[in-house]
Amino acid sequence: VQLQASGGGSVQAGGSLRLSCVASRRTSSNNGMGWFRRAPGKEREFVAGITWNGSSTSYADSVKGRFTISRDNAKNTVYLQMNNLKPEDTAVYYCAQNRWAAAGSDPQRYAYWGRGTQVTVSS
Repeated sequence: VQLQASGGGSVQAGGSLRLSCVASRRTSSNNGMGWFRRAPGKEREFVAGITWNGSSTSYADSVKGRFTISRDNAKNTVYLQMNNLKPEDTAVYYCAQNRWAAAGSDPQRYAYWGRGTQVTVSS
């Protein structure tokens, strides 16, 4: 499975971006998907997750109320809508496919990872 993330860029604080992640295989619709990020000098952290059918989502506390994860299984695509961006959201964002249908925050449960897309938020 190959995951291709896109949609990153540079915005000012308060702005919005929408990330997309396209999976190469139709079977990805049976798996939970997640977004993680890694800021310079920091550990990789969970951002958001969504179950295989989109019925349940989960978010890191730092992004709750600002970010929304969604998916379109007909397009093998998962999205991350990011609103009210803050400088501390600056990071490389990665999409990942869970080994199962769930949407957890444990990166060990994710089998496939995209290359990442850079998000830079200036103050």
